[in-house]
Amino acid sequence: MTAETRKWLGLVGIALGVAMIVVDTTIVNVITPAVIEDLGVNSTQAQWIQESYAIVFAALLLIFGRVADLVGARRVFALGVLVFGVTSLLAGLAPTGEVLILARFLQGAGGAMLLPTSLSLLNQTFTGKERGQAYAVWGSTIGAATAVGPVIGGWFAEHASWRWAFGINVPLVVLIFILTVVFIAPSPRSAGRIDVPGALLSVAGLGALAYGLVEGRTYGWVTSIGGTDIAGLSPVFFALIVAAVTLTLFVLRQVRLSRDGQPLMDTRLFRIPSFRNGNIATVIIGLGEFGIVAVLPLWLQFTLGYTSLQAGAALVPLAVGSFVANGMSFGLSSLSALTFVRLGLALEAAALAGLAVIAAATSAPWWSIAIAMFIYGIGVGFATAQVTNVVLADVPLTEAGQGSGIQSTFRQLGSALGIAVLTTVFFSTLGHQVKDTLTTAGQLPAAQIDGYASAVTDSAGAVIAPLAANPATASVAEAARNAMADGIALGAFIAAGLLLLGLLATLLIPANRPQPELVH
Repeated sequence: MTAETRKWLGLVGIALGVAMIVVDTTIVNVITPAVIEDLGVNSTQAQWIQESYAIVFAALLLIFGRVADLVGARRVFALGVLVFGVTSLLAGLAPTGEVLILARFLQGAGGAMLLPTSLSLLNQTFTGKERGQAYAVWGSTIGAATAVGPVIGGWFAEHASWRWAFGINVPLVVLIFILTVVFIAPSPRSAGRIDVPGALLSVAGLGALAYGLVEGRTYGWVTSIGGTDIAGLSPVFFALIVAAVTLTLFVLRQVRLSRDGQPLMDTRLFRIPSFRNGNIATVIIGLGEFGIVAVLPLWLQFTLGYTSLQAGAALVPLAVGSFVANGMSFGLSSLSALTFVRLGLALEAAALAGLAVIAAATSAPWWSIAIAMFIYGIGVGFATAQVTNVVLADVPLTEAGQGSGIQSTFRQLGSALGIAVLTTVFFSTLGHQVKDTLTTAGQLPAAQIDGYASAVTDSAGAVIAPLAANPATASVAEAARNAMADGIALGAFIAAGLLLLGLLATLLIPANRPQPELVH
């Protein structure tokens, strides 16, 4: 077997590993009702089953990026695969909600080992045009996995057991591990050690920030929703204060250690224009890229009447578009990575603007949604892959783990902030518009209107079907459907605007970038 064949087989293992961690981010949203019914978990436990993974994942990216530099990216990636497999098995066999939550926390650690090291391995294995093609496969995998997760979850929830949503990872882990150890070359290592105080500050800061962004709509951003916390303030408010303080201390420490020590995050990497400005663009792009996907299935199910499986299937054109973009990237290899990023962002923004128009219309035929998702998927396949290529292009190989960890953290926090913003916009629009519509109609007392608005918002639209089935409340259901459509339209327009802002941010990235040496 030639060296050329071996490295592309290694890429298959890397892509499958990334697909696995992305799918496990989205699949749980669909299987949660089945988990609640089977294990009898309460609403708080259900929320932690969904969100603990993302919080731990974001908190540990920087640490494992640095560890990859010290002990080798392939070693950390292989260990992450094993951790993910064991914790997936634990999740699939979980007898109680508490065990499932524990498994999800540990899965987040496994995912944090895989994402930054996957980027280091791509940079290590591929150069020149082949690197752009490898990143095209990597980015298309993320886009496809984002869309496929709900489909897999919906099928298991309807036709098998939610446990298989985790159990399916076990044979996949075996395949990925074999591909990794057989076809990926050992990674270079750099001398040094872990900055333990910095690691603790980064975990506390990033974990608190991720918690605040994920839980803001549930608990309130400043004042507490449905609780009597300290001085009536939300736990999210305190989490964001902790994040601001600890991350400030972390950055100050890293700046000092970058001059005369061994930092967890070498701040001198930000002297590289492509890395610095590319990460700024990454955060902005993350704000607009996947937030709408978090609420789109709600509109499909509770306004358009799709089943959970049909709602998941409606996102499949996104995956198809991502794979089409992958093939186009190979055929258009003469274009620069930065050109692909800009083209992808323009396509994403246009698709989301089209989706907003579709949602705001009186009818939304399935084919119109499919076209919008397909174009959006092509944009994701171009932009998501190549923005990472741009950011890491000039990072020295010995710093690849740190660079990948930083870029993955920027991406993850941008995505979390985008989901927080767009879900808040969606649910705020939903609640306020239901209340305004019913108030304008003047047929119900104010207290009853408030109750219906709260019921629609708190259930994320699930009460619409029961309300529609009762002639006495059919008008409430209609108001809720219209409000949900308007929430999707507004969210899609905002996301499109954020992506256009990200497109403008790419203008700060130089097209030709000399690679500076980091002075130690």
